Amino acid sequence: MKLTIIGCSGSVPGPAAPAPCYLVEADGFRLVLDLGNGALAALQARMSAFDIDAIAFSHLHPDHCADFSALAVLRQYHPRPPYSPQQRRLPVHGPSDTARRFAAQYAPNDAERLTTDFSTVFDFYPLTGETVQIGPLKVTSALVTHPCEAYGFRIEHDGQALVYSGDTAACPALDALSAGADLLLAEATWTDLPTRPEDMHMSGRQAGQTACRAGVGRLMLTHIAPWTDPQVVLAEARGEFEGEVLVAEQGRSYEV
Repeated sequence: MKLTIIGCSGSVPGPAAPAPCYLVEADGFRLVLDLGNGALAALQARMSAFDIDAIAFSHLHPDHCADFSALAVLRQYHPRPPYSPQQRRLPVHGPSDTARRFAAQYAPNDAERLTTDFSTVFDFYPLTGETVQIGPLKVTSALVTHPCEAYGFRIEHDGQALVYSGDTAACPALDALSAGADLLLAEATWTDLPTRPEDMHMSGRQAGQTACRAGVGRLMLTHIAPWTDPQVVLAEARGEFEGEVLVAEQGRSYEV
């Protein structure tokens, strides 16, 4: 598998830094994880949006899904698409209310919300916490700890495993999902201060502890907020995990 960081700014986009979006490729198949603020523009600088084979949304906070509306416009109204989006609907995997949430995100008023139907160009599949096959990828979702319905993903292919935490506090579900993974892409929004909110995000220290408990091969820190010093978060994680620790870099690709 190849992992490309399209955007990784935590909670809000930063200057020239899109919110979370990750591209996973295997056997020519392209799975996009999340599509936050500014991510569609960055993604299109690398590939056509019509070349996406599937999307999985970890949860529906704006910094992880805001650009869905733009993608919907592209698929519905592009005058010269390379194929019929109606005949080749894009699979969208997400929390239970994903279709309704995206209709509400797009429609400016109640009247238009009643008639907004993206099922003409998207196929929506609710996450269940079970393992599903998405193209050549085996994807397992797990409900993690966040203020809304939120999932982490374990993506397996050809004997390799990539785990994406989504947004979560440290929790047993993420530990179990990450067990023995080759790469843990873990959010580390804040430094380990006692004033940070509980049950919402991880610090670098907690991400490192998660990687240690799960026995992963490598740890990559992502979703670092623009107001958080990445070097402090990195030092915290390295203090807890003896394996390789990286900070996700926008635009870079990594082999898993």
